[in-house]
Amino acid sequence: MEELLAILNEMHPEVDFEIADNLIDGKILDSIDIVSLVGELSDTFSIEIPAEEIVPENFNSAQALWDMICRLDEA
Repeated sequence: MEELLAILNEMHPEVDFEIADNLIDGKILDSIDIVSLVGELSDTFSIEIPAEEIVPENFNSAQALWDMICRLDEA
């Protein structure tokens, strides 16, 4: 989780990702951020993020992202 928070903080240092739960709904992350994040997560965690996983529910909070990473890492 610390690596994920570091990646997110690098993208948007002004956001407290430990409590933010509206990253997509609140328009904190835009489409370019999502594309960058998918690439960064794939590289950092050695996971493949399929298109069907790129939905707002998986990107609305750091916890949702972490849950997705853990789920994909187990697959």
